[in-house]
Amino acid sequence: MPWTQERLENVVRQRLGGLKVVVVANREPYLHMYDGDEIRCVRPASGLTTALDPVMRVCGGTWVAHGSGNADRAVVDEQDRVAVPPESPAYTLRRIWLTKEEEQGYYYGFANEALWPLCHVAYTRPRFDRSDWEQYQAVNRKFAEAVLEEVGGDPALVFIQDYHFALLSRLVRNRREDLVVAQFWHIPWPNRETFRVCPWHDEILDGLLGNDLLGFHIQYHCNN
Repeated sequence: MPWTQERLENVVRQRLGGLKVVVVANREPYLHMYDGDEIRCVRPASGLTTALDPVMRVCGGTWVAHGSGNADRAVVDEQDRVAVPPESPAYTLRRIWLTKEEEQGYYYGFANEALWPLCHVAYTRPRFDRSDWEQYQAVNRKFAEAVLEEVGGDPALVFIQDYHFALLSRLVRNRREDLVVAQFWHIPWPNRETFRVCPWHDEILDGLLGNDLLGFHIQYHCNN
């Protein structure tokens, strides 16, 4: 049966039961860019945003993401929030600002030079740098604070995306045990012998085990 707007709305209502929904991803579903003297709202090419944006439009939650557009700061309110999509606002985008050092260490460093090649068992040797790890920890803490602010005191489902936030579920869980926390890991998961190469494998595993539900692409990755 093909998906329709009505069918999606019914499924969301039945499954979530009125829970507030907070999605966490490095990638934002909409970014704002200067075009001469004007500001344009752009939808980045992303399978993640294509899949989750319709769900968020239905449930009206909050999407927490790194603000990466060069005009992103110009359109947010005092709480770094903006309603999206611009043509028919349906949910809130909460933007997180990262310094160049944080972005370099957390995203380009630990996430993409350590975790990505490690989990793909690539022929590129993972680069484990302590300063990158420290930035990765700091950014996960920054996102955790934002998630808790957006949730407030309400019951909520927090849906975390990908390997950029391996520590986030535990950070949220330690503060709010009542929240439903789930995460999807969008890259492979290696076997135990391979993963133990990472100096901080215990911390990463503990972080991920803060989830109520942790998803992978295939059963083999779950078995690992």
